[in-house]
Amino acid sequence: MIKKIIFLLLITAVVATYYILDLGQYVNFEYLKSKQSALNGYYLANKVKTISIYSGVYIIMAMLSLPGATIMTIAGGAIFGLIPGIILVSVSSTLGATMAMMNCRYLFRNAFQERLKPIMNKVNHGVEKDGAVFLFMSRLSPVFPFFLVNAAFAKTYIGAGTYAFVSQIGMLPGTAVFVNAGTQISKLESVGDILSLNMILAFALLGVFPLISKKIVEHLKRRKNMIKSKKPKNYDYNMIVIGAGAGGLVSSYIASAVKAKVALIEKHKMGGDCLNTGCVPSKAIIRSAKMLHYAERAKDWGFDSAEIKYDFAKVMDRVQNVIKKIEPHDSVERYSDLGVNVYEGEAKILDPYRVEVNGEILTTKNIVVATGARPLVPPIPGIEDVQALTSDTLWNIRELPKRLVVVGGGPIGCELAQTFARFGSEVTILEGMNRLLLKEDIEVSDAVRTKFEAEGITVLTGHMVEGFKNDDGAKVVHCDCKPKKLNIECDEIIMALGRKANVTGFGLEELGVEIRKNGTIEVDDFLRTNYPNIYAVGDVTGPYQFTHFAAHQAWYAAVNSLFSPFKKFKTDYRVIPWTTFTDPEVARVEINEQEAIDEGIDFEVTRYGLDDLDRAIADGEDSGFVKVITPKGKDKILGATIVGSHAGDLLTEFVLAMKHGLGLNKILGTIHAYPTMSEANKYLAGNWKKAHAPEELLNWVEKFHTWRR
Repeated sequence: MIKKIIFLLLITAVVATYYILDLGQYVNFEYLKSKQSALNGYYLANKVKTISIYSGVYIIMAMLSLPGATIMTIAGGAIFGLIPGIILVSVSSTLGATMAMMNCRYLFRNAFQERLKPIMNKVNHGVEKDGAVFLFMSRLSPVFPFFLVNAAFAKTYIGAGTYAFVSQIGMLPGTAVFVNAGTQISKLESVGDILSLNMILAFALLGVFPLISKKIVEHLKRRKNMIKSKKPKNYDYNMIVIGAGAGGLVSSYIASAVKAKVALIEKHKMGGDCLNTGCVPSKAIIRSAKMLHYAERAKDWGFDSAEIKYDFAKVMDRVQNVIKKIEPHDSVERYSDLGVNVYEGEAKILDPYRVEVNGEILTTKNIVVATGARPLVPPIPGIEDVQALTSDTLWNIRELPKRLVVVGGGPIGCELAQTFARFGSEVTILEGMNRLLLKEDIEVSDAVRTKFEAEGITVLTGHMVEGFKNDDGAKVVHCDCKPKKLNIECDEIIMALGRKANVTGFGLEELGVEIRKNGTIEVDDFLRTNYPNIYAVGDVTGPYQFTHFAAHQAWYAAVNSLFSPFKKFKTDYRVIPWTTFTDPEVARVEINEQEAIDEGIDFEVTRYGLDDLDRAIADGEDSGFVKVITPKGKDKILGATIVGSHAGDLLTEFVLAMKHGLGLNKILGTIHAYPTMSEANKYLAGNWKKAHAPEELLNWVEKFHTWRR
């Protein structure tokens, strides 16, 4: 800090000297014109010395953002001529500008990055992606003063080398114009003769050119992919959707609703993972396990005891019955009645206009890829020997495993671990990181872990699975829990390490559709791939892998594909809620407390404990909390986390409020039925209001009432 203060004082002293000695009188148009002959003569007699002095002065002036850069540039042409002048000015101005940026960075960047972390995070991301383009635009256009450009980019993480190179190229056209003017200085009456309105407008347009060029290049790159394929004279369909999960079904539904001709192709089961192996079966078995758990808690409701006899196979049959009951909602018949042509078979994208299914080639104006994801099963040694289950395959078992290991402490792993433990399995959950539910706040992870351990689940965090072994029918999991090793015997293993996007086997590789490093399809803000008529939605592209998120994206993909270029919408990723259906449930929308800290937001936390809620007490569910993040002193909701019974249902009020810009005061002013769980949201708003009560005003009100008595 002391070094920075000394450095700042040194710069201040140099700048002050410039103004105190009125050195600016030597850097103006009239002085340059009057001394041109003398300067030319001195240069001819002392070339190296003149070049050194000129370059040094130019660099210092640019570095300290002193006025006179324009006159110095003109002087370069007047003294050295066109080509030498351009070279000298270009090098000197680039060095000076880069040093000015680095000085400003040294003094102020860390403070800006810390104090404005949320804003700077977005700026840094933008600079990383398009910083060179915007710097080039700024350097080309005189609309942006160079000292402001230096100061602005100093707050970012753009490399000094990149900054210098782009600045030099960007300043070159302007440098050439002013140096050339300097060679004709005898014909000029003022700087205004150079900077005419037409010239300024020309530079401004030149500054915007890189951005326009970038957009044109992106467009041409997409169109280049299309040129390779022969465009049909007529199309069989306006849209072909591949995959009948949530994203595919909603895309098809919307297309048919707006009278487009749409085909839906599904190779396995209508409804996708959510209906057949994900949301529906998992919630069905969670419900059965909860009923069993309620029986074990009979004394909490005043009963001496309660006993439930059950057959696990019948529980699993019930799960299948639930699926069958919901199946008609996603069936071929229903979507056929809606006007969707449903094909049951494997799709193969031949080119941007053609999709093959069951030996038939269909032509289409647009394609929506909604192929979803599958359980991620890493190639851990011995994985084939133990025949580990996943969230796709466990629904086929009919015998409850006595000893169960769940690998993965995310939402899927936690839900399944608790469910099987409630049926009587001895469950061990293994998580490589230091806590469960890593995306949630630490206190949320702790609350879930505490409940798990109270129910007899062995929770082992910081345990990395190194391998598996089949030991005469017994399955063994080898763990590394530094500094020791651990072997766990079990009857079944469930792998719950996340999901991997389905991007292979149906033509994307052959087309060259761009795939991100994380294995998902790369799309733009409108959900387009690098082919302008091929869109992707849901788990196959992300960034979230939720059924409701896939459905949300589907609207944008359908509308954008059917009505572009006449109308299109950027996908709105704000206010995305999710729920983990453990007991207690964990529900969340937008940022939590840890993320607010990480982003440097000046925030405050308001809490309400469900142990104080009448309905929760009456129901015997009086544990958990509601927590809301707001800006300091404001009731705007930045994020909400709820842990407790029916947390997913309670969250919706906050989602609605955030979506439509309503704050906690509005929730407080809304009548909530008594006694309901939803009152928790109102009481939280009341806690916020109490914390922000106008104490000084209330003191005067108290005096008023005293006077009236």
